[in-house]
This record gives sequence, structure tokens and C-alpha cells, in this order.
Amino acid sequence: MNEDKLRDIVSQFAIKGTVSKIEPLGAGLINDTLRVITEEADCPNYVLQRVNDNVFPDVAMVMRNIYAVTTHIRTKLEAKEATDIDRKVLTFIPVKDNKEQLYAVVDEQYWRIMVFIPDAITKQAVNPESSYAAGLAFGEFQSMLADIPVELGETIKDFHNMEFRLQQLREVVNADPAGRLHEPQVQELLAGIEARAEEMCKAERMGREGVLPKRVCHCDTKVNNMLFDDKDQVLCVIDLDTVMPNFIFSDYGDFLRTGANMVAEDCPEMDKVAFNMDIYKAFTKGYLKSAGQFLQPVEIENLPYAVALFPYMQCVRFLWDYLSGDKYWKCQYPTHNFVRANNQYHLLLSIEKNYPAIKAFIDECLQG
Repeated sequence: MNEDKLRDIVSQFAIKGTVSKIEPLGAGLINDTLRVITEEADCPNYVLQRVNDNVFPDVAMVMRNIYAVTTHIRTKLEAKEATDIDRKVLTFIPVKDNKEQLYAVVDEQYWRIMVFIPDAITKQAVNPESSYAAGLAFGEFQSMLADIPVELGETIKDFHNMEFRLQQLREVVNADPAGRLHEPQVQELLAGIEARAEEMCKAERMGREGVLPKRVCHCDTKVNNMLFDDKDQVLCVIDLDTVMPNFIFSDYGDFLRTGANMVAEDCPEMDKVAFNMDIYKAFTKGYLKSAGQFLQPVEIENLPYAVALFPYMQCVRFLWDYLSGDKYWKCQYPTHNFVRANNQYHLLLSIEKNYPAIKAFIDECLQG
């Protein structure tokens, strides 16, 4: 899209200052993101995003959720008399003719603008120090939203529903549309998945029984969904499109799935796949320090289950896509999705091997 068109889109929002330049920002896989640079020194720069309505079909719901969450967090920060609040929570700009609407529709595309947070750092990998900061930040994020007075919508239905993900896999197993079902390595992986299926679906069962509450969760707790300052401390949590009600396992387990794998999730060398206990301990220590004040005993008791759940869930999803004929994730070679699935399965095996130490560390954190 040319810059004149982008300037027309920006002009629909109640920004301050004169647009000097619009340039690409980052390399997001879902939304198109650009930086809007203003001429005046006393005016902020902005982030312009096109929301992918194929992934998020109800953009109005997404933005209602985001408004509720950012408003509530800002109120909490103000009550604590926090400093530098505008760098600790995202600020979205309404359209000019409706202060309650945070998006504009142009040529059937959905656009939004937020204030650009200066002097912020994004990370793609973690170490124990940044993992502790991340655990503290995501736990604080959940803690601040534990008493939000509105009910958020589900922006991606059944996103982290393990029963639904297994149902998807079983349906494609029955259909075998890509003719890959009878490959020996597929059968071996399916056997491992089915052997653990009942245990891995216990969150949904506990939810139906009223034992396990749903919280407001981020649901995409990767390290690159946070902004850090130059002292390696988290400024704020970003990429809020997936914020919705879920079990707290989503935020705890999904970070460790990506952050605590010794290798990338598509590394084909299965002997190198392993669960990094140092990253686990750092993240868990930070998370329990900030989230422990509101978590129920049943939630804390099942944190080790959450560690195992997310590699298992991602294994199921990657295998589902492989058997479907690679319809969802982009692949670099024919067995890419199977390699991803096998990688996540081996991560699960490493977690199971470390399960006693995983449980023991949580007990240690609670005692001291």
C-alpha cells in the first residue's frame, strides 16, 4: 500500500502532530505493522496496524477486550502512583468522530493506531534473568486483571482447548486427506498422543466441574510479546489481540514451551531437544512472586501439568496440520510440520523426565 493511502488512514484517527513518514516496523506474522513518525518534537510517534480479520474475525470484540484491559491496567497503575505510566501500558487512539471506537475500516480492512513506546527493547530469546522478569510481568498482568469488572469475549474460539485440538486431530486421522496416516513415524507419534490424551484434557474436565476458574489471560506469552527497558526489566506486555478468558495454564505453560526449549521448535535434531530447567526455575520464581497472591491452590498444584500441556498441545496441532496437508503453518520442506510435531513430543518427553524436579521447585518457591 502506498504512503498516500496510509496517510489517509492515519488521518481518520485523533493523533497529535503532523505525519512526517510512515515506515515498516517489525516482522509480525499476523498483523501488518508500521511506524508513523511525526514532525513535532513534543508529539509522540505512533504504531499503525492492519488487524488480520482472517485470524480475528470479530475485530470489534478484539478492540473492546483491549480497551477494557488497557483501561483497567492504567487505573491500577495510577492507583499505585506508578511513574512513566505511558510506557507501562499501551495507549490506543480513537477515530476522530467517535471516541469510543478504536479502529477504522478502510476498503474492508481494519486499522488501529497506538502510541509508540520509545527506548523500548524487544527480545527473541531468553536467559534466566529475562525469564524471571517475564514471569514477574505475566504474573503481574494476570494479577492486575483478576478483578476486571467486565467479561471479555473469546477472540479465537477454543484456541487453547485441548479437547477441541484432539477432536481436530482425530477427525483428520479418520479422513487422511493427504495420505500420510500410515507412515510409521506418524503412527508412533499418534500412539504417544493417545496414551496421554485423558490426562492432558483434565483442565477442561475441572472447568466443567467448577473446580478450575477461568481468568483473563494473554494466551500468547512469548518473550517477544513484551517490551524491555535498557536494564532488562519489562516495561509492558504487548500484542493483546489474544487476551481473553482462559485457564491460567495458558500463560504459564505457553511461555515455557518456547522459552525453555534448548532448540528451536522446528529443529530436526531430536537428541538436542531438551527442557531447560534454569529457564523454568527463573520464570516460575518470577511468576509465583507476582501471581501467587491471587492463584487458588488447585491452580498452583497443576502448574507442572501446564508445563507438559503446551508442548503436547502444539505437538497435536502440528501433527494435525501435517496430516491435513500443511494448510495452516508455512512449511519450508515436505515434512516440516512433522518435524515440528516430533520436536514438541521430544520436549514433552524431557519434561516428563524432569517432572519430579519441576514439582519440587514449585514446592520450594511456596515454602520460602
